[in-house]
This record gives sequence, C-alpha cells and structure tokens, in this order.
Amino acid sequence: MLKQGLELKQTQKLSPLQIQTIKLIELPQQELEQRIRKELEENPVLDEDLPSNSEEEQAPREVSLSDYKEDDYIPNYRLRSDLYNSKDERPQYNTFSVKESFTQSLQDQLGYRNLTDHQFAVASFIIGSLDDDGYLRRSLDTIVDDLSFRANIETDEQEVEQMLKIIQEFEPAGVGARNLQECLLIQIKHVKKSPEAENAVKILKHHFNEFSNKHYQKIINRMGITPEELKAAMAKILKLNPSPGGQIDDTYNDQAQQIIPDFLLEYRDGKLLLSMPRFSVPELKVNRKYADLLMEAANSSEREKKEAAAFVKKKLDSAKWFVEAIKQRHNTLQNTMQAIVDYQEEYFVDGDETHLKPMVLKDIAEKTGFDISTISRVVNSKYIETHFGIYSLKYFFSEGLENQDGEEVSTRELKKALVECVENENKAKPLTDDELVEEMTKRGYKVARRTIAKYRDQLSIPKARLRKEL
Repeated sequence: MLKQGLELKQTQKLSPLQIQTIKLIELPQQELEQRIRKELEENPVLDEDLPSNSEEEQAPREVSLSDYKEDDYIPNYRLRSDLYNSKDERPQYNTFSVKESFTQSLQDQLGYRNLTDHQFAVASFIIGSLDDDGYLRRSLDTIVDDLSFRANIETDEQEVEQMLKIIQEFEPAGVGARNLQECLLIQIKHVKKSPEAENAVKILKHHFNEFSNKHYQKIINRMGITPEELKAAMAKILKLNPSPGGQIDDTYNDQAQQIIPDFLLEYRDGKLLLSMPRFSVPELKVNRKYADLLMEAANSSEREKKEAAAFVKKKLDSAKWFVEAIKQRHNTLQNTMQAIVDYQEEYFVDGDETHLKPMVLKDIAEKTGFDISTISRVVNSKYIETHFGIYSLKYFFSEGLENQDGEEVSTRELKKALVECVENENKAKPLTDDELVEEMTKRGYKVARRTIAKYRDQLSIPKARLRKEL
C-alpha cells in the first residue's frame, strides 16, 4: 500500500560565491594565478586591466563589484577587484624549490599508462589512499566501498588489485605495498640477479618472521647456508628502502617546482610585520565590446539582442562571483596567518623551535571564527617566508604534552629529543622503550611508554631488537 506524506528537511545549499571561494582558498599563489588566467580565457566578458599610456582614451568611471546589482544591465566598463591598493611597482619576492610531491610523481607516472578513463580513476583513487611512507594500509574491500560512495565509481576487488599491481611497478620501488614484506619483495626484484640476491628473495618470501626477529641461526639451519652467505644476503636486504614514500626527495632530485611564498613575515624594530605578495594577480574589467552590447540590448526590443544580453549578464554574474571570491580568499588567508603569527609570536621572533607552542587547527579556528575545514584549506600547500627561513604552514601545527615542570611542549620538540636519544644509543645494545622513557625523563620530558612507542612508529624507528647491529 502506497502512502503519501510531507516531510520537512533542513539542508544547506552553498551559493556560487561560497563554492568559488572554497575552491580558491585551497590554491597556493602560483595555482591562483593560473586559475585567474583560465577565467580570463573562458569568460569573454572579462579583460585584464592593463595600464594605458594613451592620453586620448578617456578612462570610464571606475566602480566596485558591490555597485553591481543582480537586476542591472551595467553600462560601466570597468569593474575593479581592488586587489592592489596603490600603483607602486610590484615588489619582488623570493621563490624556492621543493621536490615534486610524492602523490604528484605517482600521478605523472600513471599518465603514461594505457588505461581507460575508468581504470585511471580507480588507480588515481588508490594513489590518493596511500600513506605518506608509500604503503597502502587500507583493505581492498574498503577502497571498493569508498570508490562507490565517495567517487560514484563502481568497481570490485579484482580490478582494484589489478590497478594496485600497476602502481607497484612505479618508482620509487616498493610503493603501493601493503606491508613491509611485500615492500621489500617488490624492491628485491629490481636488484641484479646473483646468488646473494636469490638468497635474499628466499629469506623475504619464506623466512620473513625469522628475519624480522633476527633469528639468524634458524634461517641458516632451514636454508642450509653458511653464516657468510647469510651476511651477504642480509647486505642486499639492508640496502632496500622500508619507507619508499618518505624518500621521494632523494629519488627525484632533478624534478623540482618553484614555490612562491603566500606570506612574507618581517621582524623590524621589535615588531612582526605580515604581508601577502599579490604580484601577477591581474585586475579585471568588463570587455568594452560586451559592455556596449549590453547597453544597446537594454534599449532594444529585438529578441536576438535580448538573448545576447542575457548571455553577457550570465557571464557578468560569473565574473562578479569570481572577483569577489578572490577578495574573500585574500581576507581569509590574511586573517588566518595573522592568527597563527599571534599564537606563535615568541617562536616567530627568533625561529627557535623550542618556542613553538602546541597548536592544532581548532585553536586557530577559535581565534578567527572560521570553520576548522576552512583553516585546513588555508594551511594546505601554503608557505611563508620569514627572516629565518621558508616554511610550510603545516609545520607550525602540532599537538602537545606537559614536561616535568608542568609546561606544555610541542610534540615536535619531543620527537626531536627522541631521535637524539636513538642516534646516541649504543647500537650493540639499543635502548628499549622503557629505557627511552628514562632518557627522556633525564632531559626533562614526562612521557609515557606508550607515547614513546607511538612516536617511534610515526618516526619509522624500529623496536630496540630491530635496531641492533651485527
């Protein structure tokens, strides 16, 4: 039996301006400039507002986009974005190189494969699911579900595994592995064939547990090899990379891209001065031809001219949203970065890492009044140039713990101290987690054993028995 009824639902629909702003906030400086160029190419109503040296051409009255009403056919030719506050020559800001990102390098390699659009989408999703160290730690059935619900792509485990095998052929070798054993086996296949390499393959394939637990005598007995042969095979294995994603910078030394800092922070006369480079962001105006058409059509009864005017008005609306979104992007980035500088003022004065306070996205969201998702978009792929170096905004965020004096210190400071403890240990008798707790206590840090284990994993530091050297 069918029933009819009314149901009220409260839904939030984003306006075109909000959608445009969200997309622009995520873009770093260079991509923003490219996006503006693309808008100029695709929207015939817009022209870049280049300065004119002609005194004969009378400049039309300038208006801001706020003067434009939805119902108006505007006869004004120029719509200024007010991105520049003066006509001074644009300042030059430093650029620096960073290595091609891990994900981008895999996407580039994927582009060389002869795949259907569907296969490419599945493989691209898998690449996006890899951890920073290059491993795929999610089950294939979970990826199948996510592809269906999040990307509206129907597939099955067989196809996902097929695409994963393709990714596992990419550089750096070992990427896409689901565990350490698979990672090392993928890499050992690339090693030149030799008796030592063959023994290494057998150890990894059939005696991995014994190898992991350093039960060397069991391997010698079960494989029937000499200690010298084991040592030669071990030398091959130890040259492999257990964290292929973490070494992307070393693998792609010659693939660098120029990064333009989105922010510039100077320390002058005891004050921190924050600014945003705004060069190469063009001012926009309405193309004279289309503005004339709009004016003519407004006083015409011809249907074709009315239709043309409707087209121009639609493009004008798009231009309005785009330029207003650029303004909102600028204000959002400026307010967010200023909040970060205020929060970490002591650190930004001298760049001393011990002055870097624990800070999470929520802290800045509360200071600015923006959503955490907005702060995340601002922080992503953005850089700041300071008087002590250039940094990704992500660098300034970390959780915190208390030291023995009850003061909160950042996890970055704790991890740095932990690395120093491990580097200075006796490799013949590495420090256990309990002993690392004691060492950290001597340094003034109150850290639990489980926290040491957690940080070790995050820093890819093996357990004590696995750090032991022959």
